[in-house]
Amino acid sequence: MIGRPRRLRPSGGTRVRHTVLGALAGIAALLATGVTATPAGAAPEPGAVTPSARERALAFWTPQRMREATPLDVLSVDRSDVRTSAPRTGRETVVAPSAPGAPASAVGPLAFPHGGGPWSGGGAVSRTAGRVFFTYQGRTASCSGNAVTSANKSTVMTAGHCVKLEGAWHTNWVFVPGYHDGQRPYGTWTASRTLSTPQWTASEDINYDIGAAVVAPLDGKKLTDVVGGQGLAFNTGYNKAMYSFGFPAAAPYDGEKFIYCSGTTFRDFLLSSDHGLTCDMTGGSSGGPWFTRFDEATGTGLQSSVNSFKYNFLPNAMYGPYFGADAQNLYQSAQSS
Repeated sequence: MIGRPRRLRPSGGTRVRHTVLGALAGIAALLATGVTATPAGAAPEPGAVTPSARERALAFWTPQRMREATPLDVLSVDRSDVRTSAPRTGRETVVAPSAPGAPASAVGPLAFPHGGGPWSGGGAVSRTAGRVFFTYQGRTASCSGNAVTSANKSTVMTAGHCVKLEGAWHTNWVFVPGYHDGQRPYGTWTASRTLSTPQWTASEDINYDIGAAVVAPLDGKKLTDVVGGQGLAFNTGYNKAMYSFGFPAAAPYDGEKFIYCSGTTFRDFLLSSDHGLTCDMTGGSSGGPWFTRFDEATGTGLQSSVNSFKYNFLPNAMYGPYFGADAQNLYQSAQSS
């Protein structure tokens, strides 16, 4: 008998049942809200908030609240709760990184494969990746995210459950690139809009657990002008050499360190169409980027997935959604905002 799937929720909360993939479970954090001004009299867009809500979010996230943001506990899901469908595919598409000038690492080659440990390679990824903080059902929580090359220079990719969960968009959503040990070297960026795939928004289909945020300028500057942007790859197939990054906040991690895993991925052999990777990251890592064609020397690559879930009977395997046609459409919608 296959064990029940696991997803994550803030510790101390009530049990949440979800339409997630049967015998599967999400692994990470929740997050999000959005922010865009809406014409007078018009209904606000889903995932959007007002400029005044952005200001409140910025004031809300004090260093103490960030330290106290709860990692996610495991959430069990019955098969009867689950709906899923194979991701739609399309033409292979690559978007180049926009992080020129990333200093080469002085550390030298790191371990490959690697099941989980601190990233010491530096480079662009240590600036483009960061923690996401948000409010969910009155509690504070965290996820991970990554800045990508985009037309609006303001797009962050994350997991779908890091922007919306149980029918509600998260609030007080902020992105802190380059976070480490309580430090915010590149500032705190508030979301002007958060988005997800139609399948995640409608029924939280685990194959489409992909989210995005458009962040507002900070001190008159746009996000990727400050930290750079990673590339992206869509419809590139399975069984790839990949690197996964995130800020796991549940034991044995504490959310203060930037952690990575690496190895050759495998296609999920059970109930999803996701990539799988040997990786011990825990709650809080959800939404962290997976890269193909990753260059350890410069810390640049092509984002091809995000940390999404773990099976409860396979604690050392992480799964991430396939970046197919709907992931590409989500990215296009975000970068056009």
